[in-house]
Amino acid sequence: MSESKTGSIKSTIAVSITNFLDSGSIVAGASGLTLWTKALGLSSFQVGLLGALSANAFGAAVGALIGGHLSDKYGRKVIYTYDMLVYMLGTIIVALSFNFPMLLLGFLVTGVAVGAGVPASWTYISETSQSTNRAKNIGISQFAWSLGPALIFIAGTLLAPIGLIGNRIIFGLLTIIAFIGWRLQSKLHESQAWVDQKAREKATNEKPHPYRDLFSNAVNIKTLLFLIGVYMFWNLVAGAMGFFMPYVYETAGGLSNMEANLLQAVLWIFTALATYFGFAQYGDRANHRIFFFVGSAMAVASWIVLSYAGMNWVSLWVFVTVWGISAGIGAQAWYALWATELFPTKYRAGSQGVMFFVVRLSAGIWSIIFPTILTNMGFKAAGTFMIVLLIISLVIGTIWTPQTRGKTLDEITRERYSKQVTREKVVKNTKSPNRKSGSTGVHLTGGAK
Repeated sequence: MSESKTGSIKSTIAVSITNFLDSGSIVAGASGLTLWTKALGLSSFQVGLLGALSANAFGAAVGALIGGHLSDKYGRKVIYTYDMLVYMLGTIIVALSFNFPMLLLGFLVTGVAVGAGVPASWTYISETSQSTNRAKNIGISQFAWSLGPALIFIAGTLLAPIGLIGNRIIFGLLTIIAFIGWRLQSKLHESQAWVDQKAREKATNEKPHPYRDLFSNAVNIKTLLFLIGVYMFWNLVAGAMGFFMPYVYETAGGLSNMEANLLQAVLWIFTALATYFGFAQYGDRANHRIFFFVGSAMAVASWIVLSYAGMNWVSLWVFVTVWGISAGIGAQAWYALWATELFPTKYRAGSQGVMFFVVRLSAGIWSIIFPTILTNMGFKAAGTFMIVLLIISLVIGTIWTPQTRGKTLDEITRERYSKQVTREKVVKNTKSPNRKSGSTGVHLTGGAK
């Protein structure tokens, strides 16, 4: 294995801890939701508010908007220097909470930290990967994202006999893991793609606007709509599941807290296995359109079974198996890959911040609505909503699958933007003293080569 590949894997593992902590914090709250509800006497509105302001929704939305911009302006490394410290503050507050306002504050702070870290993590992984292993490295980060819930739900199952104290312990464990992640990530080098981009901006006296450049290009607008369409509609389902599914199992299915956590642990184990042995192994080689369609179709099928076959043990096990596999090779993994490939370096993280903001904001609104639908209309109606959302994501992703397999970030950017760049930009870049022989003159990226 070459030194560059070794470095890529090491940095991928260090950065992937962010994804582990993202999903881990969501399911840590989910696994103890009924326990917090009983201990603090929470209303259905307060339960929905916890989901809305957590790492699952509004908190992460705000964090992503801030973190994506800071990552493009000051570097990917600046996020890794401070983000985990904020995360640790949030998890400590949750672990020590004794009333609803304190619990809500802890969920919010943790969510902001999660949101700030995600755009930087996917961007850093993509920029430090080669064209032949970019999907693999993104897959490893998604494996970490899947592993977090699996381990947290197993811990929740084991700690269920001691009630709320067990959930406090889980948030304490997340704090320890965040500290380890902070130590590893603080030692990372800056992304060379970002360094090169800033050098070009200095040489050409270019001062990119964080959002004007992003929203002034037709290619960007189409890409934003495509990726939001793929990810948002899927995430409305996955987000509600991540936070509310144990609650659904217990209230609609009559399961105990231990049984609910065990089901979710099995589901996430299937997701982790499918991510590693499916997406990570074949994402750089398989036909992206077919691969995406298979994962999305499985997601739809799983919810059809759960919604219309009744919540019995047969349908539950079919659901956790089929959904678990689909989540490993489905929309989130493809979004994480495409979102880093389809934008140039100067606003690669910022664009993700905007999209993540929209996606998690919508999840926050849905987190408030979903418990009401479940209570007033029943689980079958809620499941039907889920099926429709998944079908929309499937159709958008399958029809407009981008053709990026095997291409460097530079190549992808040149293909997508060379015909869209304005005459003023072409002239400006042509006069640049640092323009290399054979360059297209379109200095929109400093991506990995």
